[in-house]
Amino acid sequence: MSNTFPDSFLWGGAVAANQVEGAWREGGKGISTSDMLPQGIFGEVVARQPGDFSIKDTAIDFYHRYPEDIALFAEMGFTCLRVSIAWTRIFPQGDEAEPNEAGLAWYDALFDEMARHNIQPMVTLSHYEMPWGLVENYGGWGSRKLIAFFERYARAVFTRYQHKVKLWLTFNEINMSLHAPLTGVGLAGDVTKADVYQAIHHQLVASGLAVKACREIIPDAKMGNMLLGGLMYPLSCRPEDVFTALQENRSWLFFGDVQCRGAYPGYMQRFFLENGITLHIEESDCEALRHTVDFISFSYYMSGCVTADPQLGEKLRGNILDMVPNPHLASSEWGWQIDPLGLRTLLNMLWDRYQKPLFIVENGLGANDKPDASGRINDDYRISYLNDHLVQVREAIEDGVEVLGYTSWGPIDLVSASKAEVNKRYGFIYVDIQQDGSGTLNRSRKASFDWYKEVIASRGATLKA
Repeated sequence: MSNTFPDSFLWGGAVAANQVEGAWREGGKGISTSDMLPQGIFGEVVARQPGDFSIKDTAIDFYHRYPEDIALFAEMGFTCLRVSIAWTRIFPQGDEAEPNEAGLAWYDALFDEMARHNIQPMVTLSHYEMPWGLVENYGGWGSRKLIAFFERYARAVFTRYQHKVKLWLTFNEINMSLHAPLTGVGLAGDVTKADVYQAIHHQLVASGLAVKACREIIPDAKMGNMLLGGLMYPLSCRPEDVFTALQENRSWLFFGDVQCRGAYPGYMQRFFLENGITLHIEESDCEALRHTVDFISFSYYMSGCVTADPQLGEKLRGNILDMVPNPHLASSEWGWQIDPLGLRTLLNMLWDRYQKPLFIVENGLGANDKPDASGRINDDYRISYLNDHLVQVREAIEDGVEVLGYTSWGPIDLVSASKAEVNKRYGFIYVDIQQDGSGTLNRSRKASFDWYKEVIASRGATLKA
């Protein structure tokens, strides 16, 4: 068995515009759903007033400091960096006829900087944000009109960056709309299951049209989807628990089924029937869905358990999903259970199901890192977490799974999505920023920086099984 990863394997990290860029009103940028949720995706909508404060408004100031950060990523040996484009930098309200040149130019500069360091961009079109104007004026993805607005946006960025970006993703963690509908599909207030699934349908159609547009404009590009990898185990071997786990996993695999197979699966047809949900589906929608993705990308942080017995176990929340704790696993300080073998299980499960290349685009450990007396952060806990997960990726490759690459979540400290915290740090690079906005924003290398650099340079040979 080889102890190294394939030569073609892409190594790097992943960030999102609304969690790193800051500059929330610079360059003609419009207000996004993320801007209206200053306390994170589980917070309340807050109407923005002049002079009010949100840590995301500045974040880590990647908008102005990206050359320094790209140089640090290059020092680690990154061959790939996953970023997202803020839709509101390109179409501030979402429904403009022409894109905002200042926004387009900024991403040109970002991609050019990455090219200078031989780092390939992977770009997410919509990562936990959309123009607030589309929520206010159209009701978010509840309106079919958003399909055309999104296609216009996608075509604009494909055309502009066709020679600079060859790896694209449609919607970040598309299945999260079931758990946070405002962030996922722009549905505000009280909404029904039927409302959410109709909005999801519009988004899936838009995803198919984006795949079609990408193939027309950038024939040598690859287009992927992005799933929140919510792997669930049965709490016991009771058949009822096993079937409940099957149903829970299908609730998020459904998105992959549509984006990889081009149609709604039978189990969802039954779900809609039994829940009184009738989707409005036009004939052109079915044609759009048939434009399936080239590869599957996903996030993986933790697994969970489910049971058919409502009396067993209290649920905990982890990265959107509610789950019953697994008594056999340890947890991070944020309560996320640590399950490296689950990543190998998930990789095999997705490969068996779809037979399409896979890309792990988020995996990491959030922790309240504290510098020691010398200012150094010895994050051995992060090194251990990432080492153990990467060992399981290597095992999955030996199992025959085609894995294109690995981009750890938050290679540099950023603002967390769920509660807009900066104390929940993921990075190999420490950013001097505190929750109240104080700090120098200076960057410094953690112990994990040198560790990851060695892993990449050795193609995984330095990992400890």
